[in-house]
Amino acid sequence: MKQEIIEHVPALRRFAYSLTGSPEDADDLLQGTIERVLTKGVPDDVNLLKWMFRVCRNMWIDEYRSRKVRMTAAEKPELHENNVVDGERIVHGQITLGEVNRAMATLPDEQRSVIALVAVEGLSYKEASDILSIPIGTVQSRLSRARVALMTCLENSGERSPA
Repeated sequence: MKQEIIEHVPALRRFAYSLTGSPEDADDLLQGTIERVLTKGVPDDVNLLKWMFRVCRNMWIDEYRSRKVRMTAAEKPELHENNVVDGERIVHGQITLGEVNRAMATLPDEQRSVIALVAVEGLSYKEASDILSIPIGTVQSRLSRARVALMTCLENSGERSPA
């Protein structure tokens, strides 16, 4: 099982990063996920990767809720710093990875999780539905709303860049 876990680390790291938006937090989440899977084990007849995605997501939700409770008013302005655009780095009509990451950060957690599983990891709606324990229709709805929100955010970012 340990070898199979090692094989899934890149996909799990990408998923953790898509949830956290921070390489350091993603690595912490990845480590916690692997530790939990190794100590608690995996139920019989369960796809290991899907189980690890689920554990990772649940750990992120727990961490996110804890952070939200601890968040102070001084930390809240940091959420809006992403609205500042560095004109030298943005070329009109070009979408950068930084812009996509900022746009992803604006999505609610449930939309970010779905788009990360379907668009980034390439899972089917059914697989994402299983991992997130939600109906396929909810996956489709959240994915649709996430795509619209991302496009709106990216279009607004493009409007602020120099011509």
